[in-house]
Amino acid sequence: MENKLNKRERYKAQLSPIDYYKDFENIDFESLTEGDRFYLQDFGIFNVEFLEDEFTIRLRVPGGRITAKDFQEVADIAAEYELSIILTARGGIQLHNVVADNVLEIYKRANALGITTWQSFGDNVRNIITDVYDGCGEFAEIETYPILMQMHDYIIKNPRYVGMLPRRVSIGISGNRANVTSFFANDIYFALAKRDGVFGFNVYLGGKNTEVAQCADIFLKPNEVFDFFKAFIEAFFLHGSRSSRAKTRIFHMIEEIGMEGLKAHIQKEYKKDFESAGELVLEKARFDEFHKLKDGRFGFCYQTDFSRLTTDEIGRIASFATQNSADIRFGIDQNIYIIGLKEASTTLKSPAISNTIVACAGNLCPYAVWSIKDETSYLPLEKINEHRIQVGFSGCAKGCGRHRHTDIGLIGLKTNNFGDTDGGARIFLGAEHSDGGAIGRQLFSMVPFVHLESVVSLAIKLYELSGYADFEEYASKVLNNYSEEFVSLWFLANLETNNSFELLARDEIGSFEYEKELLKKEFSGLDFWEHVDENFHNALSYLSKKLWTIEGEDPHYKPKIERTNFR
Repeated sequence: MENKLNKRERYKAQLSPIDYYKDFENIDFESLTEGDRFYLQDFGIFNVEFLEDEFTIRLRVPGGRITAKDFQEVADIAAEYELSIILTARGGIQLHNVVADNVLEIYKRANALGITTWQSFGDNVRNIITDVYDGCGEFAEIETYPILMQMHDYIIKNPRYVGMLPRRVSIGISGNRANVTSFFANDIYFALAKRDGVFGFNVYLGGKNTEVAQCADIFLKPNEVFDFFKAFIEAFFLHGSRSSRAKTRIFHMIEEIGMEGLKAHIQKEYKKDFESAGELVLEKARFDEFHKLKDGRFGFCYQTDFSRLTTDEIGRIASFATQNSADIRFGIDQNIYIIGLKEASTTLKSPAISNTIVACAGNLCPYAVWSIKDETSYLPLEKINEHRIQVGFSGCAKGCGRHRHTDIGLIGLKTNNFGDTDGGARIFLGAEHSDGGAIGRQLFSMVPFVHLESVVSLAIKLYELSGYADFEEYASKVLNNYSEEFVSLWFLANLETNNSFELLARDEIGSFEYEKELLKKEFSGLDFWEHVDENFHNALSYLSKKLWTIEGEDPHYKPKIERTNFR
C-alpha cells in the first residue's frame, strides 16, 4: 500500500504530458477534467475545479532576465485581455483572470515571445533563479547565467522529463559573495565557494519553503555544474518517491535514504568521484535602491506594489530601460532591477515600500485564505523598511511567500478561536536565512488582523532595544537562544502591560526554571501564572485568548475594491 502510485502518477502512467500536448489545440477549456488540470500545469496553465472559469498562466523567465520588448509585449497582452499581472517569488510572471475562451490564444502569444510557459507549474524543474546582480554587481565572482541557461535548455522540452519528475524541483545558483535574497529554500542550491584557491560551488540539497537546504559536502567547478545537474535530475527521476504527494520532495528523499544515499544515486549517473565541499564564500550585505556595479555603472531597484504590476507601469519601465540602454531583471524579492545606468538617478518612481517583503499571489490564488497584498496595511511598513527587515507573507500553508526563510514570516488564516474576526496570521520569527542556518520558529499560531500590527511592531521595538544592527544577528544572538513558548509568552506579557522589556543575549537556551524567573522579574503580577505548570503552553493559550478575543467587526477592516482588471 505504501508504494501505491499517487493520483498524478497514475495519470502519467496512462499518458505522458508530451503525448497529451499533441492534442493541445483541441482542448475544451470550458469543460476540463481532473486529468486536464494536471497536464495543463506542465505547460504553465493553472485552473481549479471550484473556479473552473478562471485561469492563471505563468511565464517562465530564466534567471529573471527579460528584454524590454518582451516585457512590453506581456503588458500589451494583459491590456488587451484585461488581465492582472504579478511577479512571482521565482522571478517569473503570472497572468491572472484569464477566461476560458482566451486561454489558448494567450498561451500561444506568450510562447511566441523570447520566454515560455513550459514547466512553470507541475512536476518539473521550475524557473531557475540566480541573483539579480549576477555577473555585474560588486560582489560577483562567477557569472552563472550561461550555466543556468544550459540547465534551462536541457530540461525545457525534454520529453523524458516534462511533467514526469516525481515532484517539483526548485534550483538556485549564485556566483556572488553576497545576494539580495537567500537561496537556501531551493531543492538544489549551487552556492559560491572556494577550494584550493579556485572559485566554484558547494552543493546544498533538500530545501523547500519550510526547510533549509543541507550541505551535501560536494564542490563543483563551474564547468561541472551542468553534468551534476543532469545526473541529479536523472537520479530523482529514477529513484524519487511516487507514492504519497506529501512526501515526494527532495527533502523527503533525504529523510528516507539519507544524504549519502541520495549522493550515491547521483554519483551513479555522474560517473565521477565528488570533491568534498570547499569553503562557503557568502556574506551579508545591504542593498540599497541604487547599487554600484563592477563597471562603474549602477543598478536600480524598482519596488513593485507587493509584486503587482499595471500595464502602464510596465510601459514606463520598458521605455526607460530602452532609452537608457539598460537591462531588465526580475528579483526573487519580486522587485524589478534596471541594470546599467550611467548615474544613480532615475525618473521611475516606485509605487510601494516593498523591497524587503515577499508576498504570494494572495486573493489572486484560489488557495490563499486572505488578500495579503491588500492586508499590508496591518504591517508597520515604514519601520520594516527603515531596518531592512525581511518579511515573508504567505496566503496559506503552501508557503509561496517563503515565510520561514525571513526575519518575520506570516501565513494567512481564518479561525473563530478569537470571536468575530475576519481572520489573521500565524507568525514566525528569527530565521537565520542568509547562510541557511535555521528556519524561522513559530511565535504565534494565530494573531487576529486587529492585533497584527501591534505584535509585529513589538518585535521590531524589542529588536531596536537590543542594539544589534541587523535583525538576523539579533535572532541568532537573542531570540533563538530562548524557547519558542517563552518568547511567545514574553511578547504577550509585554502586550498586556503595554511594555517593551528587552530580552538579553544568551549563548544557549536556558532551562524552564531560568525562563520562568525572567518572566517573574517583570510580570509577577499578571494572572497567567495560575496556568503555568510544567511548561508555558496553557498560559499562552489563556493569555492570547484574553488579549485577542474580538467582539464585533475588525476596526481595521476596509472594504476591498474588486480587482478584475488591474491595469
